[in-house]
Amino acid sequence: MNLSVVIPEYGCREAIYELTDRLIRTMEELGVSFEIIYVEDRDPQNSWEDIEKLCQKDPRIRGIHFTRNFGQECAITAGIRASEGDYVVVMDCDLQDKPEGIRELYEKAREGYDVVFVRRRNRVDSFLTRFLSALFYRVYNLLTDDFYDPAIGNFSIASRRAVNSFLTMNEKNRGYIMFLRWLGYRNTVIDITAQERAAGKSSYSFAKKLRYAMEEITSQSNRPLYIAIYIGMLFSAASVLAILYLMIRHFCDGTIPEGWVSMMISIYLVGGLLLFTLGIHGLYVGNIYDEVRNRPLYVIDETRNLKERK
Repeated sequence: MNLSVVIPEYGCREAIYELTDRLIRTMEELGVSFEIIYVEDRDPQNSWEDIEKLCQKDPRIRGIHFTRNFGQECAITAGIRASEGDYVVVMDCDLQDKPEGIRELYEKAREGYDVVFVRRRNRVDSFLTRFLSALFYRVYNLLTDDFYDPAIGNFSIASRRAVNSFLTMNEKNRGYIMFLRWLGYRNTVIDITAQERAAGKSSYSFAKKLRYAMEEITSQSNRPLYIAIYIGMLFSAASVLAILYLMIRHFCDGTIPEGWVSMMISIYLVGGLLLFTLGIHGLYVGNIYDEVRNRPLYVIDETRNLKERK
């Protein structure tokens, strides 16, 4: 098997047939053996019915159906575990990533790269989506001492040894692209013009994006803990200086500046900082809790055209 294409599916039922037709046409033009793996993450549109029909029509199309919604990253992991190709392409189901771009990915990977990422040119998203994405990665880069381009999405190709290494990473908080970068295999980036979304809409609300950002940062780096320590040391030093100032004023002129407002501001400021640092520590404790429970990343309800794998 030369190529496996893994597609997490949620909310894009209208695009499935066009996506499949374009994928098959692209692969056949490349002249490679291939498989297309749809991982249906309990889509409320019940797109599993269409995936089943496609699997019956073409044995090169595989289907995985979750028992409930486990999230895009878990769907990607399930698809990769089921894949058999020497190279694995991961792409979204909404046709923003054009299937014809797989030719460029495959040809670039054949030059000796284990991982090839796609940077979306002219990304077709709302201003708010692009702003929040850029803000997240700016904060992520700051807190993890890394550099990540917000224009790079899940559309990528990875060699078999790269995805096998990815599968050894069993953390619950999973970022596919970030994991591939962390592995350190030889990689590169190509530019492909993004398309408009053909179906569905993003399921990531602002609250989900904020939660995802906190989970990714705290699962990839312990730098926020150090920042909390530095802030605590800074305010401790400021408190010592304030005490010295008050003592000097007391012994020099016998007066101590009084002020209810300044006292209350100080109390609320320090209280807020304490809650902030406790919250950061709580996120790390929560991550530990999720890991030690050792629950499976996902549960498969049924499959088509492949043996069920753990």
